[in-house]
Amino acid sequence: SCSLAIQLAQVRETVLIISTDPAHNLSDAFNQKFTKTPTMVNGFPNLYAMEIDPTSGFNVVPEELFEELPSGVNVETGFIQEFLGSLPGVDEAMSYNEVLKLVNGMEFTTVVLDTAPTGHTLRLLSFPNLFEQCIEKILRFRNRIAPLINRFNFFPGLQSTAFEAHAEKMEELLRSIKQLNAQFKNPEQTTFVCVCMAEFLSVYETERLIQELFKFGIDTHNIVVNQLFSDTSNCSQCSARLGIQNMYLEQIYDLYMDFHITKLPRMDTELRGAQQLTAFSKKLIGET
Repeated sequence: SCSLAIQLAQVRETVLIISTDPAHNLSDAFNQKFTKTPTMVNGFPNLYAMEIDPTSGFNVVPEELFEELPSGVNVETGFIQEFLGSLPGVDEAMSYNEVLKLVNGMEFTTVVLDTAPTGHTLRLLSFPNLFEQCIEKILRFRNRIAPLINRFNFFPGLQSTAFEAHAEKMEELLRSIKQLNAQFKNPEQTTFVCVCMAEFLSVYETERLIQELFKFGIDTHNIVVNQLFSDTSNCSQCSARLGIQNMYLEQIYDLYMDFHITKLPRMDTELRGAQQLTAFSKKLIGET
């Protein structure tokens, strides 16, 4: 993902790479500390990076629900906080609130999502639908209890004016989520690059991921096969490993004849810092 972002930064105006992997490695790769705020990557004038934690939990109600509320409205978030927190899967959905704002804000020409392994990635890709369902449940709940609130104005934090204001903000957020969902499924705007290794479990997980991507309606036609052995003349174990890799490479080419497949070599040293990553990124486009 770092190599791809570096190459994109050479042909796009501004590029943002976002890590949604609980085991973040952007900071390690670039030798620079990143947080949940986009930060310019040292050595690149138009490349930014940020790390968000999809398992951080549901700690705060999204700011969008409380911005620009009518003056004099008493905003007590406790009840809404408790109700939102009870919805299944809302932790993951709320964690991508920053992604939603960045994509809709069009602050960057291109956004690269560095996702976690298959299971976490599928949860990421399902979050727009999940979030949409959550907000629709909230709005249905609003419609059911609004008459009670208007009649008995004694629920703490649920004065009718405040509740309606919250509902309006949630409807706005719902429209934004639907827009993001449509963008995920638009092949002119979004594509998914699968990264795997030439071994059984990785190939199996890649096939599972691609099948799920088709179900989600998300475009994918690129596979990067990483950590391939090349020179194994002085290592019998490496030679044996190379034979296994070649066997699974043949399977990959047979399974994905319509895909663009890129092969990347196994490096002898750890890649860290802008200079090493830039040199390695050229292998993505066939340069040595």
